[in-house]
Amino acid sequence: MNHDEFTLYDLKVEVIASDKPMVCSHKEGDYFLVIGENLVFPQTTSFSMYSLAALLPLLPAKQRELHENDWMLSDSVIACPDP
Repeated sequence: MNHDEFTLYDLKVEVIASDKPMVCSHKEGDYFLVIGENLVFPQTTSFSMYSLAALLPLLPAKQRELHENDWMLSDSVIACPDP
């Protein structure tokens, strides 16, 4: 592979539960896919725009190979910003 090429991985972003109640409309197990540059939502799933706003800046980095010391390699749980 040339130095100016990289692999873009597809992602599955899924809601997981914690011990705190969720105040947004999503439920545990809700998900969407990131395929290339596209967000693909199942027909029965919706996501809060506030949750998406917290996730969107991180998704392109998670689609690429990460350095072994990159914090994003071990951190994959992002909290919803809705207080």
